[in-house]
Amino acid sequence: MLAVSGLTKRFDGFPAVSQVSFEVREGEILGLIGPNGSGKSTTFNLISGALKPSEGSIRLRDREISGASAHAVCRMGIGRTFQIPRPFRRLSILDNVSLAAYYAQGGAISRAEAERRATEALELVGLPAGTQTTHGLGAAALKKLELARALAGSPRLLLADESLGGLDAAEMDRAARMLKEIRDRLGITIIWVEHIMGVLMPVVDRVIVLDHGEKIFEGAPQAAARDARVVEVYLGKPRH
Repeated sequence: MLAVSGLTKRFDGFPAVSQVSFEVREGEILGLIGPNGSGKSTTFNLISGALKPSEGSIRLRDREISGASAHAVCRMGIGRTFQIPRPFRRLSILDNVSLAAYYAQGGAISRAEAERRATEALELVGLPAGTQTTHGLGAAALKKLELARALAGSPRLLLADESLGGLDAAEMDRAARMLKEIRDRLGITIIWVEHIMGVLMPVVDRVIVLDHGEKIFEGAPQAAARDARVVEVYLGKPRH
């Protein structure tokens, strides 16, 4: 579905991402992990069109999308969440998600259709599709709202950026199961950036590990947990 080749992004000469290559298979959940500053969010920003690569290629279903705008990438079928949800506080929960559905289709759907898609997305994540505003929503509900906004655009590829941040252990488990259920029910391919390996590892099919902008591992989650360099850079434990 997605092929990334030699992806590089420099900021004032500093390589935040350097020569990263990987492929994402249709229908899988791919975990993208690494310590702070490893290049995970930059990689997401490059794929989603928020940033333009300095070098390299990004292809979606054999179509080159490197350097395409975020608007265009969204309408090609890539949706994303953000680490810190920023809903429109004066709008209702339903209107927040309806607006996302309308935007993802370039305004080519009616308000009624946007609300229908929003209602389905909210039901999927377990939020009420009413007139309640987002004021007073806790961390878990805001994460669900962020996910619903991404899903309302009917993406084929979902970039889930730290969907567990700020949640307690029980909420993290529920959110992880929800991502798997979304993949299974909708057939959406997911790339999941997360810091919390213990929750991510049982859910993902494969793992890519970044360190200082470079890919240092790609393979099965169980193998990543045993890899000496991954243990060293991600868990902060010395190699023996």
